[in-house]
Amino acid sequence: MTYDLISIGAHPDDVEVGSGGVLIKAAAAGRKTGIIYLTAGERGTGGNASIRADEATAAARAMGADLLKTYDWGDTELADTYERRLALAADLRLWRPRIVLCPAPWIGHGRRQSHADHVACGVIALNAANLATLKKADVPGEPYRPERIFHYFLPPGMWPDFVVDITDQFPAWLEALKCHRSQFLNPDKGRDYIWGLEGLARYFGQMAGVRYGQGFKADQTLVVDDIFNLARIDRF
Repeated sequence: MTYDLISIGAHPDDVEVGSGGVLIKAAAAGRKTGIIYLTAGERGTGGNASIRADEATAAARAMGADLLKTYDWGDTELADTYERRLALAADLRLWRPRIVLCPAPWIGHGRRQSHADHVACGVIALNAANLATLKKADVPGEPYRPERIFHYFLPPGMWPDFVVDITDQFPAWLEALKCHRSQFLNPDKGRDYIWGLEGLARYFGQMAGVRYGQGFKADQTLVVDDIFNLARIDRF
């Protein structure tokens, strides 16, 4: 079974926050999408591993994804190892996604620097994708190379290479986020996370002249066959 797009995250809810609108848009267009989490998010302030697994299942359903796999590689302890590269490389060979989304593997600076698990997730994903291409790697299945890898969770100050317009998908995206009640609708946290995430979508949207967007960095320079494919009429 092959997938058009698989989004990889460190914790349940990462995929929704960084790329949920894109998954919803892809699924609505008939694309086959999936989600892989590298930890159970057991050390989050809200919820526990069981609660977060149920929330992730509900959110995956809301986004139209038909694959949800979660590893237990240690919330706050996630690190790049050869064994983890092998495991994720096997997944890539099995499901053969055309596009892989994952967190940016670069650390920000100061008080807002990137979550260490997010950075580690991006590094593991990149290394696994490389390992999956090697004929002599100790990985089951036929060698495979995703067509593209794009990064979300960009560090502060890093400009996205492109923004996906999720204006039409915005209401469904909010509903997917709200599936993670322990994280985003938890009164004990004393913070309106949904409001903040809506603001981030407006920020990326404003960059591209649309109402709501999600921004990504490409793993390598993008090639365009026809420059007019980049032309559009702004709707904002």
